[in-house]
Amino acid sequence: MPTETFEFQVEARQLLQLMIHSVYSNKDVFLRELVSNASDALDKLRLEKLWDDSLDADVSDPHIEIDIDKDARTLTVRDNGIGMSYDEVGQLIGTIANSGTAKFLRELREAKDAAGEEGLIGQFGVGFYSGFMVADEVTLLTRRAGESQGTRWSSRGEGTYTLERVDDAPQGTSVTLHLKPADPENQLHDYTSPWKIREIIKRYSDFITWPIRMVPERSATADESDEAPEPETLNSMKALWARPRDEVSDDEYHELYKHIAHDWRDPLETIRLQAEGTFEYQALLFLPEHAPQDLFTRDSKRGVQLYVKRVFIMDDCEALLPPYLRFVKGVVDAADLSLNVSREILQQDRHIEMMRRRLTKKVLSTVKEMMAKDQERYATFWREFGTVLKEGLITDSENRDAILAVASFASTHHDTEPTTLKSYVERMKDGQEDIYYLTGESRQSIENSPHMEAFRDRGIEVLLLTDPVDEVWADAVGEYEGKKLRSVAKGQIDLDAKDEDTADDEREKQTEEYAGLLGWMKEQLDEDIKEVRLSSRLTVSPACVVSDAHDLTPALENMYRAMGQEVPRAKRILELNPDHQLVKGLNQAYKEREDHSELAETAEVLHGLAVLAEGGQPKEPARFVKLMADRLERAL
Repeated sequence: MPTETFEFQVEARQLLQLMIHSVYSNKDVFLRELVSNASDALDKLRLEKLWDDSLDADVSDPHIEIDIDKDARTLTVRDNGIGMSYDEVGQLIGTIANSGTAKFLRELREAKDAAGEEGLIGQFGVGFYSGFMVADEVTLLTRRAGESQGTRWSSRGEGTYTLERVDDAPQGTSVTLHLKPADPENQLHDYTSPWKIREIIKRYSDFITWPIRMVPERSATADESDEAPEPETLNSMKALWARPRDEVSDDEYHELYKHIAHDWRDPLETIRLQAEGTFEYQALLFLPEHAPQDLFTRDSKRGVQLYVKRVFIMDDCEALLPPYLRFVKGVVDAADLSLNVSREILQQDRHIEMMRRRLTKKVLSTVKEMMAKDQERYATFWREFGTVLKEGLITDSENRDAILAVASFASTHHDTEPTTLKSYVERMKDGQEDIYYLTGESRQSIENSPHMEAFRDRGIEVLLLTDPVDEVWADAVGEYEGKKLRSVAKGQIDLDAKDEDTADDEREKQTEEYAGLLGWMKEQLDEDIKEVRLSSRLTVSPACVVSDAHDLTPALENMYRAMGQEVPRAKRILELNPDHQLVKGLNQAYKEREDHSELAETAEVLHGLAVLAEGGQPKEPARFVKLMADRLERAL
């Protein structure tokens, strides 16, 4: 048969150069592309045979075969799928604008055969050209099912290709790569190595529906009369997410999790999701039992594995889950997605956003179900991942209510058992309008805080928040079911349970009695405080410092500075306990003495004690220590 030589379309020549030099960052993916094309060809044959039972095609053993010849340095990927005719080879291989899969899907849609609209990936589309990254020459031999004559296509990727009709071609397609010399420095591995082929297939194509077989190397001492060794099947074909739940054991799920997460422990929870309709995908997600060590590091890997029709696309697809669910591991397998030419970067489209929203809601609903049915497992989950999940209260307003519903917090209601906001609201005292909380480094430091005294004295429950993120989300959320979230260390708080008129009269008398001292202390401490006032939150301590209702707390200021954001330091408010003997004595001395210079040091000490009591540090620690030492010396 005569051999014809053709020039590549201009776009094809340009793509070949891009393919060889820059499109793929990892040359190993050439095998993924060729295997994916072979898988699509087998899918097409299966569908056409269903439509046309008279089609003269062998469908007894659909498979993909990989053959290595070390001496000739060739690698062949072969399938017994639909194959191509002479004209189709010229149209599909020489012309980038045409895609066999795109045309196939268009015909299916026109036929309104929804069952046949399988998201096939690039049948000899641009993925075919990835072979030129690793080969000096590519030869394709194909025969379309039902036809008697085959076609041979060959090119060195330099602008031309040849086409030849052949009579002895088997059904399907084989792509033979005449490999370049190995060059590990340029990520060009030895693709005649069986272990390297096994590694690539396991990574990228393990869950493809059809068996991928490799012909073992013949022994150098083997006789030609010996039987050829049995081909080795390289892929598991076990896409657990595509199989019914009752056909998969927990052990199989756990093994998949360990493989994906590189964890030696079983997962805490397995989540299955299958979406059908105009856009189909399946997901198998896992909640780990323990938080990884890099959960809060900037360069930590996050995201789930992305497959398209069981072909591995991306290891850590961050686009499919929000950052506060970065601990979730698993697999998402979509029927079709808008990928770029190398399939290594997702194009932004509504399908990605749709999957992200659905997966997020599914994870949160699973945690809620766990919370209701298995408190022990929920407690484990919240202990390990509660801190990171609360980040979503700041960044994900759409799911804020769902996150609050599964969040739990330590509180003064119980020494060890956490509470939900719903339970807190149900226990609120008559007349209580706000949900009270206090942040700090530990439960013990919060419970010992002067700000807690009046709440403890009156039996009012306070949430004890010890995670750094609590400072931020509490301000961002603001309220829960119409109840305002209020820090007991900010703003004015009046918990007087007495008759309001009587309480107002007493407060007015005390304010009048201490007016002089309060004004004088404000002048003495003006550099550090914005106001001195009497407190209704103290019962034991002489003083405390609080933030104004709309000011940043010192902890929040420090957090922003640690992130490189300079914020002005807000002046605090000093509150005095009018019933404490130290404050009473200070007020009496202020009224009786004309020289207040010594009292100024006492006011400074009182302020420093209030700062220390909330876990802060006096502005000048050395001076504060000297003042305290002087006071102690006089007391001896």
